[in-house]
Amino acid sequence: MTDFDYDLFVIGAGSGGVRASRIAASLGARVAVAEERYFGGTCVNVGCVPKKLFSYAAHFRDDFEDSRGFGWQLSASNFDWSALVKNKDKEINRLNNIYKSILDNNGVTVFSSRAILAGPNQVEVEGKVVSARYILLAVGGWPWTPDYPGHEHVLNSNDLFAMESLPRSMLIQGAGYIGVEFASIFARFGVETSMVFRREQVLRGFDSDVREFVTGELAHDINLLSSDDIKAIDNQGKGLQVTLESGTEMRVEAVLAATGRQPLTDNLGLENTRVETSKYGGIVVDQAFQSAEPSIYAVGDVIERMELTPVALAEAELVARALFSDAGAVMDYSYVPTAVFCHPNVGTVGLTEEAASAQGLEFDVYLNTTKPLKHTLSGRDERALLKLLVEKQSQRILGMHVVCQDAGELVQGFAVAIKAGATKTDFDSTIGIHPTLAEELVTMRDKRD
Repeated sequence: MTDFDYDLFVIGAGSGGVRASRIAASLGARVAVAEERYFGGTCVNVGCVPKKLFSYAAHFRDDFEDSRGFGWQLSASNFDWSALVKNKDKEINRLNNIYKSILDNNGVTVFSSRAILAGPNQVEVEGKVVSARYILLAVGGWPWTPDYPGHEHVLNSNDLFAMESLPRSMLIQGAGYIGVEFASIFARFGVETSMVFRREQVLRGFDSDVREFVTGELAHDINLLSSDDIKAIDNQGKGLQVTLESGTEMRVEAVLAATGRQPLTDNLGLENTRVETSKYGGIVVDQAFQSAEPSIYAVGDVIERMELTPVALAEAELVARALFSDAGAVMDYSYVPTAVFCHPNVGTVGLTEEAASAQGLEFDVYLNTTKPLKHTLSGRDERALLKLLVEKQSQRILGMHVVCQDAGELVQGFAVAIKAGATKTDFDSTIGIHPTLAEELVTMRDKRD
C-alpha cells in the first residue's frame, strides 16, 4: 500500500464518510477525508438533528394547549424564533466539533475543502493531486427544486434552518416526509401553513392505511391542496403570488419546495473514471458498494438506496471492514425501521401491505385506531393508528406501522424483535404495560375483514 499517498481517501465527511474514516483508520489504514461544507453532513447540519429539535419546539405548543385539561394555565403566545435558531446553532456547532474530533483522534488527515476525482486512484484537493488505493464517495444529496416560472423565489429544506424570521404564511410543495414534517412544525409555530401535492394522500411509498390516516390528521392544522401542483410564482415584493395548475391563486410570504433530494455528483470529476451513474446522478454500485471503477466505492444518499443516516453508517462500516480486515458482509436492507416526525409521528418497520401483496405473500392484517388516554382530558382531536401484517403460515410479523406521539421510540424497540423473527404468537404471549399505547400492539386479536 506504500505506493499510494493514502490507503483510503474519503470525499464527504457526513455520517457515512466519518464512520468509514474512523473504522479504516482503527484498522491501520492511512486515511484522508475532504469536506467542503460542514462536518456531520446533511443529518447533523440541515437534516435529522435540527429538524428533530424544531419538532420538539413545535410539540410544546400542543403541550401547552393540552395541559389545560389537566389543570394548568399556560400560554403558547410568546414563541421566540430567534432564540430557537440561536440555541439550535449552538448545538449543531457542538456536534460539528465532535465529528471533527473523531477524525483528528483517529489520525485521519482532514482537508477542509472541495475534492474531485482526477483519476481512478487520484484526487485533486487544495491545488494538488494525491493518490489513494481506494476512494470512497460519501457526498450525499442536495435539495431539488422543480423548474417553473418563479422557482428562484422558493426556499429549500436547507434554507429553513437559517431564516432570520418566521413568515406569517407558507406554502409547502410536496408531501413526502420532509414536507409533512415541516408542515406540522411551522403550523405549530403559528405560521398559516398550506401544502400542495400531486396525489390524493401524503407520504407516497408508505402503507396505504398510514397515508390515509396521516392525511386526515394533518388536515386539522394545515390547508391541504391535493391533486395539484405549482404552475408559477410571481414575486410581488410584499409576498409571493402562487398560481396552481388547477388555476387556484394564493398569496403567501414563503414557499418551501420539499420535492426531494438528488445525489450531489455534479462536477465531481466522474468523467475521469469509469464510474457509472443513474438517471438522477446517483453512483451505481454492487452489493459490496464498489462502482464500475474498481478502486472507487460509494455509500449513503449518493447511491439512492435507503436515504437514512443509520443506513449510511452501516454501509460505510461494511466497506471499511471489507477493505482493511478479513470481515466481509452483505448489507441487509430488510426490516429497517424509520420514523416521520410529523404530528403525530409515524413509525414503521418491515413491509407495507402493498409490498406484501406485490410479493404474493399470504397475510392477515390487524388494525386498530384509538384515542390515546392523554387526550381523554386534553380534549385534542387526535387519534393513534396501530397496524400489524402477519404471515398466515409462519405467523411471523411482516410489518408494523404506527402513528402516534413518539412513534419512533415505540417502533425502535419492537424492530429488534421483528428483525429477530418474532411471531404474532410471541406478541400475544407478551404481557403489556398498562396503561400505555404500546400495549395495544400485544393485545390485538381481531383480524381486519
